[in-house]
Amino acid sequence: MPKDSIDKDSTEDSGEASGRKGREVSQSTMTKADIVEKVYSKIGFSKKEASELVEMVFSTLKDVLHKGDKVKISGFGNFVVREKNERVGRNPQTGEQIKISARRVLTFRPSQVLKAMLNGEDTTGLQDED
Repeated sequence: MPKDSIDKDSTEDSGEASGRKGREVSQSTMTKADIVEKVYSKIGFSKKEASELVEMVFSTLKDVLHKGDKVKISGFGNFVVREKNERVGRNPQTGEQIKISARRVLTFRPSQVLKAMLNGEDTTGLQDED
């Protein structure tokens, strides 16, 4: 596993150990390969099986979102596809008005549990909202 991958089995402090106050922002990125590695090491599947499982989960998520349905992962959050109408915008360099076409956008709303974890708060007794 790359040295800059995230290993978040336990929550981190808010930066006080490094002498900094406030939130500690990680500079590393977890990739799909890192997720496969986690599944492989935690569950004991072969790397091929772990890779197929992760691919299946992401493929299912993409299919459901493509249909426009909401994905709710308890304790994590909700993925929702929203329709945005066509609108008029401006080119910031010229000030010229341009038409911005209608499109679909994906939004993510973290659960109360995830928000609390990110802020180092106690998560006992928290429930997800619908």
